[in-house]
Amino acid sequence: MPEAAVLTDPVPAMDAEADAARPVGIDMVHRTRPEDAFPRDWVRLAHDRFAVTAVLPHDHAFFAPVDGDRHDPLLVAEVMRQAAMLAFHAGYGVPLGHHFLLSGLDFACHQEHLRVGGAPAEVDVEVYCSDLKWRGGLPVAGRVAWTVHRDGGLAATGVGVTRFTSPEVYRRMRGDAAAEHISIPDAAPVRAALAGRSRTEDVVLSATGRDGLWELRVDTRHPTLFQRPNDHVPGMLLLEAARQAAWLAVGRGGIVPTEAVSRFHRYAEFGSPCRIGAVVLPGTAEGAVTVQVTGWQNGETVFTAVLSGLRARG
Repeated sequence: MPEAAVLTDPVPAMDAEADAARPVGIDMVHRTRPEDAFPRDWVRLAHDRFAVTAVLPHDHAFFAPVDGDRHDPLLVAEVMRQAAMLAFHAGYGVPLGHHFLLSGLDFACHQEHLRVGGAPAEVDVEVYCSDLKWRGGLPVAGRVAWTVHRDGGLAATGVGVTRFTSPEVYRRMRGDAAAEHISIPDAAPVRAALAGRSRTEDVVLSATGRDGLWELRVDTRHPTLFQRPNDHVPGMLLLEAARQAAWLAVGRGGIVPTEAVSRFHRYAEFGSPCRIGAVVLPGTAEGAVTVQVTGWQNGETVFTAVLSGLRARG
């Protein structure tokens, strides 16, 4: 099982006193559509810890329920990501417009606490920031740990590594690639049901004619995956590609990835083929499955992910 399975160690206990909770603007979580912004309010617990109240929608078009009646683990991962952006913008003063770059994201979900009901579910996300590096009075890199509780039960944990850059530094770092792009794929998507999706527009892989290998489909018209113009393929899309590749590799029944260890090594660029490979790893327990997914572009590894979970019940 991936190392995310050990992420159940609690972050330090909450302080006895905290500030009053404050509302969240969608710009603080880098979203442009309210239906894709999940944190609702936040409060600082200590210099390095924040409590965020968020919602898990029961009827989100993209982050639809999985395994019949459970919230999508990738929805939970997105809630964690947004809670971290909120903490650094609101809590540490990182200006809006700075780029938030995750180089690693691991999570472990406890599906017994993620049952979907007839209304959005409220969850409590604690964000713990550590190993911060500072420049000019602002954090430029750090480590984040999350715990997610629902009705007192531990629903998920996670860890991530992030850095922040100003628009000026980002443009220098990206050079000619910093121009925003539009991408409309020519290749047909794999059949939605085979990739574990119900809607064709959510499929992000095309067949290559080789077993265990697909091509990434990047469609900048997708309203959730592309909130605003971008100069590279978002990490959320790469995680979705990993999930779909794992489902395809497992075959009939697919996989609900309740645990993941992911690393982002370089930007996935527009206009160049990105291949996604998936291999089912041996030695997992009965009923469980683990899949190694790798993305390559121009001969270089873009990202890796190890997804573990149970075969979907359908």
